[in-house]
Amino acid sequence: MKLAIGAWAAGMLLLGCLAGAQSTPNRVTVQMETADGRDGGKATLISEKNDVKVDVDLKNLNPGVHAIHVHQFPRCDTPDFKTAGPLLNPGGKQHGIDNPQGHHAGDMPVNLNVGDDGMVKKTFTTKDISLDPKAPNSVFANGGTSLMIHDAADDMKTDPSGNAGGRESCGIINIKNAQGKPPGFRMPGGKATPSNH
Repeated sequence: MKLAIGAWAAGMLLLGCLAGAQSTPNRVTVQMETADGRDGGKATLISEKNDVKVDVDLKNLNPGVHAIHVHQFPRCDTPDFKTAGPLLNPGGKQHGIDNPQGHHAGDMPVNLNVGDDGMVKKTFTTKDISLDPKAPNSVFANGGTSLMIHDAADDMKTDPSGNAGGRESCGIINIKNAQGKPPGFRMPGGKATPSNH
């Protein structure tokens, strides 16, 4: 009898561990929209061992060099995207990868070079955001965040946003667009979704 109870308890513990391991989404796709309402392409955030890979495939942008950031709120209201709020900054730091007082979690380590056709494809990694909903630097914190493309380049050092200018394209990052959710994952008020494992 004790052996059976012990085996049952061990089984329940293993199931709990497996459920916990599956609770972090492994990727999320972000649909972008330009300030004038056009399709801005998409970006994919992919959780890797120690960082997050960001794969962008963007369009309908002005040619030139543009900053890319993660902003605090899951709002992309045109025409200026100001509802997205400031950069994601759970650590209360200043802006810029090269700022000795920085940097924000939402600071990305690259700028994007957009061609004359208004398009750019680029892949890079960052250690400063997480797809773990429980992490303080999670892109899913407090209902989600937003991915922002700015008018100009990020100088990587000037608070609060690297002299990156206005906001040209925006996409909402939220867990309902994530893949790799646990079996039976349920959004509040929504239907259960199948696992992608």
